[in-house]
Amino acid sequence: MSPPIAVAVVSWNTRELLRRCLESFAPEVDAGRARVWVVDNGSSDGSVELVRERFGWAELIVPERNVGYGPAVNLVAERSAAEWVAPANADIEVRPGALEALLEAADGDLGAGAVAPRLIAPDGSAQHSVHHFPTLPFTALFNLGVQRLDRRVGDRMCLEGYWEPTRPRRVDWALGAFLLVRRRAWDEIGGFEPRQWMYAEDLDLCWRLKRAGWATRYVPEARVLHHGAASTSQAWGEARRERWTRSTYAWMLDRRGPAITRAVALVNVAGALIRWTALRAAAVLAPDRFRRRAETMKRWARLHALGLGRVRTPDGTDEAATSDG
Repeated sequence: MSPPIAVAVVSWNTRELLRRCLESFAPEVDAGRARVWVVDNGSSDGSVELVRERFGWAELIVPERNVGYGPAVNLVAERSAAEWVAPANADIEVRPGALEALLEAADGDLGAGAVAPRLIAPDGSAQHSVHHFPTLPFTALFNLGVQRLDRRVGDRMCLEGYWEPTRPRRVDWALGAFLLVRRRAWDEIGGFEPRQWMYAEDLDLCWRLKRAGWATRYVPEARVLHHGAASTSQAWGEARRERWTRSTYAWMLDRRGPAITRAVALVNVAGALIRWTALRAAAVLAPDRFRRRAETMKRWARLHALGLGRVRTPDGTDEAATSDG
């Protein structure tokens, strides 16, 4: 019998982390739960040689160019008929029992097109890995601060600092560092959007799953270590937050249209500027307490102002989010 899970590890210049990632999957391969593929997007650090020399059981794909994250996973899905497709960053390590917990949860929720584990940071804390879709009502409620009035609301909205990482639930979307996507759901929506080269590809996947009638389930019993931003830090450094924001607004422009994109960005900018003004006033009396928070709000406003200007759509075309065309 073929393994039920086809794991697609996408690699770019993270040789040591890739080694640890594949070592963590070795027991799952031996148990017959997973078949592992590595798609190397042009590494120059010996990652390809590592796979060939030390992990002969892993299938290796080396595209002629860096195809991005989602398209790399699609290459694996095309070559496999497994019941589950599992996108995986090279900087993750599955903990014992994680795949079993994910499969068990999926069996108990047949409407779940994707199941997501609890991502654990190297310091042992739970990473903020599940989110609400960036809709206009959600954006307005967040900027009004309703989560501060009732933490349960913040938990339901999956907000950082408010969500309860130990509670299993259906969520809008989960980070794509590691997911299991049901083959039937994957085929129905066509896998990852090929135009979504990097960032927001997980948001787009879960959005299309939801529109097709599938849910995304968060399974905290399944634990996966995630070092985080290993490749993107090399590529873009501190600019990766700006790239993530641009990609999210580009996704919104593509899927929701310019009117909603403009409205969401405007609410985010206005909310940040209001909080910045209040924090600046408070910093006069207590600079050590409020000055840094005021600077954070200023950076937040600048980031979301990107949604009011020109953003690059997934197919590479520059469009103004403020236009009606």
